[in-house]
Amino acid sequence: MMNDPQLFQLLKNEVLLNYQKHYPYFQGGWKQFSSQDIQNLIDLIEDKLKQRISEKWIYTHLKPETNEKLPRKDMLDILCQFCGFSGWDEFVFINKKENSIVQKTKKKSNYFWMIGVGLIIILFIFYWINKTTTNSQTIEIKDEFTQEKIADEDVKVYQIDDDKKVPLKVEDGKATIESVSPETKISVESPFYKKKEVEVAKSNTETQILLMQPDDYALMLKAFMQSDIKDWQTRKEQLQKILSDDLEVIVMLHNNLGAEYYNKKEFSEKLVIPTSTIKKMLILEIKNNSEDQIQFIRIKQE
Repeated sequence: MMNDPQLFQLLKNEVLLNYQKHYPYFQGGWKQFSSQDIQNLIDLIEDKLKQRISEKWIYTHLKPETNEKLPRKDMLDILCQFCGFSGWDEFVFINKKENSIVQKTKKKSNYFWMIGVGLIIILFIFYWINKTTTNSQTIEIKDEFTQEKIADEDVKVYQIDDDKKVPLKVEDGKATIESVSPETKISVESPFYKKKEVEVAKSNTETQILLMQPDDYALMLKAFMQSDIKDWQTRKEQLQKILSDDLEVIVMLHNNLGAEYYNKKEFSEKLVIPTSTIKKMLILEIKNNSEDQIQFIRIKQE
């Protein structure tokens, strides 16, 4: 509930608003109220009410920013009448009533606001519980024909949500997705297997099997680089078949020393006779042409 000094401050604001109706170019407060403004206000009150307020009274009661005590009631009545009220009593009654309504409205608004916030918190808790209790899904990656696990270093697995591609750790031929949504997909990529992108649905089983279709020529190339085949002629004939005539090979050298380039002839000559250097090479990327021959190879030298 507003006290008397607060009500008087409200009345002072009303007086300023009414003064600005006659002198709209004045946009300040009582602190900016000049001697000319004071005279203008005195004249307005006298013309409208046939009552007079002294300049000293205005300086004493209206100009100060705060008022600890109320002026005489007859002077308050004059100011209230200037603002369109019958007197101070009506001004107090109306403003206390409006203030009471405002307070009640605020209480109701606060009440509904608290209910709204509470509902949001409850919904958030339900969402969080649902999100955190979502069962993780483990994908086991196997060769489609041998049914054997694919070596961890031979595959890269990515989780795709909302067009965001996040790499997943592969251990013992398995990748785990911590949170599965209806839109979740995984992409499995490998130099030795056909790329596969599938949707991942929530499942009651702990592990889902994902079968990868091998790229035969790529696997043959891997075997050539890591094995100790003694029949050089056979190896050479097989390389001629699986490697494209326009083959490009990029070998990324150890310790970031740059890269080396090989064509089909140069690369084949290196593979014909197995060496320890060849066995330490790690295939990073393979691209095939329309006939499935290997057309591009990117290798990392370890």
